[in-house]
Amino acid sequence: MGQLDQQYSEKRDFIRMTVDAEVTATAHGERIQAVCHDLSGNGIQLRARCQWQLGDRVQVHLPSHSKDLADYDAMTEVVRVEDLPNGERILGLSVIKH
Repeated sequence: MGQLDQQYSEKRDFIRMTVDAEVTATAHGERIQAVCHDLSGNGIQLRARCQWQLGDRVQVHLPSHSKDLADYDAMTEVVRVEDLPNGERILGLSVIKH
């Protein structure tokens, strides 16, 4: 199996859930509100107004609105950045630690 095949296979090892929920994201001492579009066992996609770059570490906090479920907290690394026309960015984050 080639490198590209392996990367594609790894992406499909985790089911992605569409979330569209507000989260708090923190990097370089800057804490912002962002929207989590989707979440999987190894990654998060956020939309935010920030200047974070590839390789930056970002702490993500997704509050639970259920007494039966704990909040979701993860340390992540920015692995993809897409600039949007409105000044926001789509950030692809790889989960380092839950």
